[in-house]
Amino acid sequence: MRMNFLGSSGLQVSALSFGTMTFGGTDPYFGKIGVQQLAEATDIAQAAIDAGVNLFDTADFYSSGQSEETLGQALGSRRSEVLIATKLRYPMASGPNDAGLSRHHVIQGCEASLRRLGTEHIDILYLHNIDPATPLEETMRALDDLVRAGKVRYLGLSNFPAWMVTKAAGISAAKGWERFACHQVHYSLACRDIESDLVPSALDAGVGHTIWSPLSGGLLSGKFRRGEQNPENTRRSRGFGDTVPVNDDVILDIVDVATEIANDRGCSVAQVSLNWVVSRPTVSSVIVGARTKEQLMDNLGAVNWELTTEEIRRLDAVSEPKLPYPQWHNRIHSEDRRRGHDGRVLVGIESPGRRAQRLAAQA
Repeated sequence: MRMNFLGSSGLQVSALSFGTMTFGGTDPYFGKIGVQQLAEATDIAQAAIDAGVNLFDTADFYSSGQSEETLGQALGSRRSEVLIATKLRYPMASGPNDAGLSRHHVIQGCEASLRRLGTEHIDILYLHNIDPATPLEETMRALDDLVRAGKVRYLGLSNFPAWMVTKAAGISAAKGWERFACHQVHYSLACRDIESDLVPSALDAGVGHTIWSPLSGGLLSGKFRRGEQNPENTRRSRGFGDTVPVNDDVILDIVDVATEIANDRGCSVAQVSLNWVVSRPTVSSVIVGARTKEQLMDNLGAVNWELTTEEIRRLDAVSEPKLPYPQWHNRIHSEDRRRGHDGRVLVGIESPGRRAQRLAAQA
């Protein structure tokens, strides 16, 4: 398994990590994507470790803590071989302080996760979403205390806007507090929104991206095909939220190109879609889930090979998003300061699409 550094930190994480949202999924909501009790969860977790995965992702909110409990038991004696990432922010009880990112809830939530996971420390603790009611400084001071107490080793954000990533980096530098090493975001061929602001802010702050839903809820797995009936027993058919809000025709266009590449390579459409995400410049690890061991092994086959420049160009072209203002204006009017007379990028941030075009021209 290929390893990447987590952002600009010294921690190495597997290019593919395993998401445990389906573990212990008796919850009516999370049960829509799968239900894996301890025996099945243990089997698939051990298979992931044997394949080289060293990062497991969960959250206190997943099935009201059942995911954390099941993961901790499934890892068992192999806990020391892997890294555990979990998240806090959402309500875990009905009290007024049982949600959010206040100092009270951050510390309380961390300690509760430690108990459920059955571990002495959390390797990566994420803020699962923003809390507009709590000053960022209050949250970050509490996180710094947790790191200094040895309860947490690295810090992460999830689903934050770019301006808050940049602000957090400034606060860390000014106060001497622990910095955020990573940002967990949604990124796929069907949803490239992070490229307009979050990618530049991550590059500037040295923050690595860990990716959730790289197949956009299964839409890019190859199950959805043009001219065919949508399959049953999927997240979409069960009404699970957080599926990418894009036009089906766009998805089908992307799948058509990914299918052509997969057929040429003799691999699955899911592997092509995942490999594209793995290749992005800010990506440290891509989170994959699996309801079966066979599905897990197919997903893990997406690493240790690379798409060609021409394949990347084709995928970039069919999935190219429309840039919001002022990004489209900046792209047009900043070329004079980003490139030399020979077309070589001198400074600044190069979009993946432009990078593929440049490499193709040089080939």
